[in-house]
Amino acid sequence: MQLLHTMLRVGDMQRSIDFYTNIIGMDLLRTTERPDQGYSLAFVAFKGGNKNGEAELELTYNHGVSNYDLGSAYGHIALGVENVAETCERIREAGGNVTREAGPVKGGTTVIAFVEDPDGYKVELIEAAGYGT
Repeated sequence: MQLLHTMLRVGDMQRSIDFYTNIIGMDLLRTTERPDQGYSLAFVAFKGGNKNGEAELELTYNHGVSNYDLGSAYGHIALGVENVAETCERIREAGGNVTREAGPVKGGTTVIAFVEDPDGYKVELIEAAGYGT
């Protein structure tokens, strides 16, 4: 088995595409418009996504819905990066919202940080050699 994608409902498709591509650094792989069914999709990923063994993020815009209650069950998306502090600075300079600065995880030594996408979804940055920024 392979994890193919995770779906997030978004309130503004272009705003979300801009965040995940311009601020996070993912590539827009493909889009699908389904006006008769009332939704639009965009798939973003690193390194070409599924065709290269990488998971994708499916952004789903339900026409006419601009926000969602995220609920208490959702946690976060995690991304491995080479240097969390530098990645936070790059995200901040690009207009992203850093909600927890780079530092060790509570009770441990792994360096993490959190950023928030335009819909309020949390994205954890985890420092690990070999991931690149």
